[in-house]
Amino acid sequence: MTVQRNLNTDTVDQANPAKPLCVDSHVTAREVLLLLKEQDRGCVLICNDEQLAGIFTERDALKLMAAGADLDVPIEKVMVRNPVTLSAGDTVGKAIAKMSFGGYRRLPIVDEAGRPVGQLKVSGILHYLAEHFPKLVYTLPPAPHHSTHQREGA
Repeated sequence: MTVQRNLNTDTVDQANPAKPLCVDSHVTAREVLLLLKEQDRGCVLICNDEQLAGIFTERDALKLMAAGADLDVPIEKVMVRNPVTLSAGDTVGKAIAKMSFGGYRRLPIVDEAGRPVGQLKVSGILHYLAEHFPKLVYTLPPAPHHSTHQREGA
């Protein structure tokens, strides 16, 4: 099988998705930051009645702190609303395209009802690629320590 065929047939559940870390939209930004630290996670999904409403990532936290914003505001005031999502049936290729096009490092995976069921990270994609295509990932050139015998240039 070719790499392209695998990327267009394997689903995101084969790319090591993490369990979603979800909080209510009324939790404060300070509480979310403490939770991210406790759980050693890079993002939290914000839900209303189990429905995905937003996402808050490490990048959002840095922007918030750099601006000197109040950390005691509800997370819904500083979250990214209606984030780009994946469904469990989406392919790894589609996930890579969405991440690449949008510059995302993490994407929520939702079910048909919009409830978070997972979270795909770039590291999960990298593990998938290394596991399924080791020759492409680990192959070095035939002479990795090549040196020239003649001076190049003028």
